[in-house]
Amino acid sequence: MTTAPDVRVLRKTGLVPTIRVWDPVVRVFHWSLAGAFFAAYLLGDGGGAWHQALGYAALGLVGFRLVWGFVGGRYARFANFMPSPAKFLGYVRAMLARGEPRHLGHNPAGAAMIIALLVGIAVTSISGWMMTTDALWGVAWVQGTHEWAANLTLALVGLHVAGVIYVSWRHRENLVRAMLTGRKRAG
Repeated sequence: MTTAPDVRVLRKTGLVPTIRVWDPVVRVFHWSLAGAFFAAYLLGDGGGAWHQALGYAALGLVGFRLVWGFVGGRYARFANFMPSPAKFLGYVRAMLARGEPRHLGHNPAGAAMIIALLVGIAVTSISGWMMTTDALWGVAWVQGTHEWAANLTLALVGLHVAGVIYVSWRHRENLVRAMLTGRKRAG
């Protein structure tokens, strides 16, 4: 009888079997959206045309991801990873008890974060566009919404990064590398 090799031994030898999880489209989208959001945020209002162009690019990327969430590959589809509120709460409870299961694709907390980030960037981008219109230029609530949404999205990004670090540590898997290569440990 043969036994499966210990994953720790396979890791040391670099022979851990992997599976493709995130397709190139999802990976390029992810890093492009991160770059567009951070560049626009860092430029701020003083970034003028660059800030606006990055905001439009971010909104276009969000729109593209919404479409890809219905027609993309298995792990890109919303139907594959969107949790019910009960599954989300169950996962968070298990995580707090340090007993959450590993997921090949997005776990329920990660899935909720994806939606929160997409909404945050959409609200930031749309309110930014609204500020450029004749009807809403200089309107305080539009400017406030834009600033509030951008800052909230930045806070969500911080939570996202903390979650990636936690899950990488907890499941001994480099999720940043997985989002660069598209591959995760098979077992």
